[in-house]
Amino acid sequence: MRPVTKITTGLVLVFGAFRLEGFDLLLDPVGWGLCAAGLLGLRYRDDDSFGRAAYCAAAMLCLSIVATVTSTADPGHLRTVSLIVQVIGLAAAAGSLVTVWLVTDAVIGRVHAGGDTSRAALLDVLRWAVTGLGALGTAAGYGYADLGAVISVACFAAGVVLIAVLYRSARLPYLSAEWEPVADWCFS
Repeated sequence: MRPVTKITTGLVLVFGAFRLEGFDLLLDPVGWGLCAAGLLGLRYRDDDSFGRAAYCAAAMLCLSIVATVTSTADPGHLRTVSLIVQVIGLAAAAGSLVTVWLVTDAVIGRVHAGGDTSRAALLDVLRWAVTGLGALGTAAGYGYADLGAVISVACFAAGVVLIAVLYRSARLPYLSAEWEPVADWCFS
């Protein structure tokens, strides 16, 4: 599987939900693991944008394991458990948005270095839409705003378009594991 395909499939697993009796069968840790593996496949060196995004995806893998375990706790049993579950959920939501930003930023850098400025511009707009609308949706989900269904639908639509553009970009030569930049300044 190509690195960008791994990343995009991971994002589908993370942001998709197929619930059976309240349990999400699309396990987020598996999705974050796929993202991290794809990002490491595109890494040029440890401190480039793909390396930073991979470390963030790995941190999200750990956090999503904790979130999955704590979501099975009985929040009605102890008030402290409920508060801990909420804090972990908020950290997972914020971390997801940061990771999507970093992933898309890394892909934008590689696409731009490959000379495809129109695709880079589209990805930049989608990155802002997904993270901005996701932040508003997270605030609404925790009761800080009453935004209705419009934000949720817009965020979902932006996410679907971002995933579609990433899937379509997977076969580009400069998004393969074998591609090496012409100059070091491309990824500093």
